[in-house]
Amino acid sequence: MATFKVESEQHGELNCWRISNERADLLIAQQGAQILSYQRIGAPPLLWLSDQAIFAQGKSVRAGVPVCWPWFGNLQRNPEPVQAMYGGQQAPAHGLARTRDWQLLGVEEQGASLQIEFELPQARGQLPGWPHDVQLKLLIELGDTLSVSLTSRNLGDSPVTISQALHSYFAVSDVRQARVEGVDGLHYIETLADWEQRQQQGALQFAGETDRIYLDTPQALSIVDPHWARRITLTCSGSRSAVIWNPWTERAKDLPDMADDGWQRMLCIETANVWDDVVELKPGASHSLQVKIASDEI
Repeated sequence: MATFKVESEQHGELNCWRISNERADLLIAQQGAQILSYQRIGAPPLLWLSDQAIFAQGKSVRAGVPVCWPWFGNLQRNPEPVQAMYGGQQAPAHGLARTRDWQLLGVEEQGASLQIEFELPQARGQLPGWPHDVQLKLLIELGDTLSVSLTSRNLGDSPVTISQALHSYFAVSDVRQARVEGVDGLHYIETLADWEQRQQQGALQFAGETDRIYLDTPQALSIVDPHWARRITLTCSGSRSAVIWNPWTERAKDLPDMADDGWQRMLCIETANVWDDVVELKPGASHSLQVKIASDEI
């Protein structure tokens, strides 16, 4: 049986836990139940943590896997049923869950893996402007792979419609040399060109700012990184959409929590329910959004 070590750490204003064994190291913040970093021992990191990350209460860290919920991105760009769920004055980007402290329910060994479970109690009708009763849990499983599962269960009497994402930042040696496989032939929304719908030809390679919503995505996508001689494979469930993002040079200069050249070392592939893939939860219904992250040598 694997032996895991769990240690409390403070990073800036944030309470965190570092969880490690002989194979991997994982850092999680209580705020947002956000994974901040994940690395196999002796290998480059799999999840990216910005060199200039800001660890402040009320601000999502530019790193790891932020949880976007109960909407993704700009609320006004979401379908009307998602917008109708919110009655507040100002809708923060990427929802209400990523900047609030979650409750750690437990850390439990299951054979050779470790299960870490969080819940957001405020989702039970206590989020400002969002008065719905939803049980929201995040399960992180650390083993040979890293698995992240976000489960929403509607405990209220009326349907609830959400969009959401596991906004994963992956570490790459140089995004200009990396490519994403599994997207050939997919339709996508090009948000940088007036939200036009286009079709992908071949693997996705990077030569400028990228911000795309891919539609009807397959179960598996992968990042091929020739310099680090590895393939990161994302196996998703509960999702038919994915967002692929890199800010490139000019946008990165406008981000205070990213070095001017930080864009070279990161790539976001966000397992999501967005655009026409939003989730309607009838009373008593639940939905799980999951991504499993594995890596292999190439």
